[in-house]
Amino acid sequence: MILDVLAIGAHPDDVELTCSGTLIKLKKQGKKVGILDLTRGELGTRGTPETREDEAKRAGEIIGVDFRHNLGLPDGGIEITPATKLAVIEVVRNVRPDVLLFPHWLERHPDHEHAHRLCREAWFSSGLEKLETSRDGERQQPFRPRAFYHYMQTFEFDPSFIVDISDEFEQRMDSVKAFKSQFFDPSSKERETFLSTPDFLDFLRARYEYYGDRIGRKYGEPFYSVNLIGISDLFSLTA
Repeated sequence: MILDVLAIGAHPDDVELTCSGTLIKLKKQGKKVGILDLTRGELGTRGTPETREDEAKRAGEIIGVDFRHNLGLPDGGIEITPATKLAVIEVVRNVRPDVLLFPHWLERHPDHEHAHRLCREAWFSSGLEKLETSRDGERQQPFRPRAFYHYMQTFEFDPSFIVDISDEFEQRMDSVKAFKSQFFDPSSKERETFLSTPDFLDFLRARYEYYGDRIGRKYGEPFYSVNLIGISDLFSLTA
């Protein structure tokens, strides 16, 4: 399976919460998209790894992903080691995405910051010919995605660009709500978290309305690029 875009998250639901509208839009454009979850979210206050696995499958179906895989790294213990880098590199070399989406380097959750560094180092190292990896007993060829962009989680940044997801927003929110163990449930006996407060989904809607407003659209998802982005057509701009 060769992908156009691979989105990587520290936990199941990270991608849905941050950039699922963009993935849905890409699918509408005929692109192949995938999600790589680094951990099973076993330290999460609510739900279980098994529950979140089922929810991730449902969320992926709603988005229409062509590929989803979980590396099973320890939740709360994502480390940048030769072994963890190789695990990410093997996936990147297997699906050979043109673009990677992964967390920004400054975040509230340490796992998100560690995921950023792990993805950043794996992106570079995946192109090194002398760094050998194999899959199904065959040596993989080196491959480095053309670009990577950071999606927004808790902490805000000044975006490099914003994707108009006005037509995709409700489907996006359906993919988020697939992780129902994580959100408000008045009958739940589990301890409340930031995500499970009654107002959290309203917060998400307000955030993406704000970024949509910044480009003259109803909803938008923000991204950061470490490199300047060139365009070939002035009229492809939305604002």
